Amino acid sequence: QVQLVESGGGLVQAGGSLRLSCAASGRTFSRYAMGWFRQFPGKEREFVAAVRWNGGSTYYADSVKGRFTISRDNARNTVYLQMDSLKPEDTAVYYCAAERFGEFDGWSLHTYYTAYSYWGQGTQVTVSS
Repeated sequence: QVQLVESGGGLVQAGGSLRLSCAASGRTFSRYAMGWFRQFPGKEREFVAAVRWNGGSTYYADSVKGRFTISRDNARNTVYLQMDSLKPEDTAVYYCAAERFGEFDGWSLHTYYTAYSYWGQGTQVTVSS
């Protein structure tokens, strides 16, 4: 079992930055791949970024590539999403998720929100123009 709690959301002007954190409980955090998703009103959750269990490999949605950075600190049971050059269209509720994917599972699997077993409660990010 993994419990996830996001923090760091808020209101920021376009072009600004925010760093989201996701704190995980449980001794086996380091065995889980982690993902960040976001949800717009009336839409399904959308993949943002993912990181493998050891932090050595990451993957991003095209819409955030070059602006967002996912990282993890297994000693602190925490995964981060650094968001730079924010745009109004990044406004959404952001969720972190955890799943024990296989070491050789393709990145495409990590982009499906239905593939993740554990979710945080979400944190609102609002970018004003």
